[in-house]
Amino acid sequence: MKKLSILIIGLVSLLTACSQAAGDQDDENISAGLLVTESGIGDDSFSDSAFRGLEQARDELGITFDYREPLEKNYQEKMKELIEQGHDVIIGLGYNSQEAVETLAEQHPDQEFVLIDAVSEADNVTSITFKEDEGSYLIGLIAGMKTKFDVVGFIGGEQMPVVENFEAGFTEGVQAANPDAEILVEYAGTFDDDAKGAQLAQQMIDADADYIFPAAGFTGIGVLKKAQEQGIYSFGVDSDQFFVAEEAVVTSMMKNIDVALYDIMEQLIDNQELTGGHIQLGVEENGVRLAPIRLIDLTADQQAQIDQAQENSE
Repeated sequence: MKKLSILIIGLVSLLTACSQAAGDQDDENISAGLLVTESGIGDDSFSDSAFRGLEQARDELGITFDYREPLEKNYQEKMKELIEQGHDVIIGLGYNSQEAVETLAEQHPDQEFVLIDAVSEADNVTSITFKEDEGSYLIGLIAGMKTKFDVVGFIGGEQMPVVENFEAGFTEGVQAANPDAEILVEYAGTFDDDAKGAQLAQQMIDADADYIFPAAGFTGIGVLKKAQEQGIYSFGVDSDQFFVAEEAVVTSMMKNIDVALYDIMEQLIDNQELTGGHIQLGVEENGVRLAPIRLIDLTADQQAQIDQAQENSE
């Protein structure tokens, strides 16, 4: 169960960032409606990154925004609430929001939508995806270089193309650095179960894994905390998750959803219409990057290998 602090974050954010009632948006301000993931605000990951981007746009650009949490996987219902508020753009986070976005985009052809982490062909939907494999490759390099037991692990949330992209990049990086390493792979089937994440992490630790990379939303929080409890290393995802488990998180594969959404709002402020289509962001476009590397030391040769991999992606 999520801690009370998560609820407090949500309530405070609702009061500070979303003070205008439904149907009472300020006509002089650009406004956005954000549908976060089923894990909700306070996941220390995907949803929080998106929320930070809109908070920054609120503070620096003067936009307003509201959000909804589809905690019961009721994506379409919650997105309809946002549409009824008359926002300039409706943002759906994650592959699981795609069906709701496309259904409502067809019903509301004059409404602009942004879909994160999936691609839609609808004319009024701008799709933004990230080259997760580029960032995950860097994580894999570190795991392959530093494992003492030649066993590392990857834990995904739901098994879907975007998460498999994380796995593929991680696997390629590990193999490039250490062809002898065994790579354990498990999928939790959910992004919202930290206990399941902890269970899968323990299974990998029992099999001698000493570096584990979760791409699993709130499920991954359980992985990070289990890694810290058992004295092994892990990696954060989407946001810098070092502060979730300061004795375990070496670095994080940051997906800059906050930057992408800030840029979208800046585009609207500058009176540039969204034109639909697909935007793909990698290392070169500042879409993915590593958080600071902590807890471990890299040799000069290891750092050079990581630097070269980053340059090759640009």
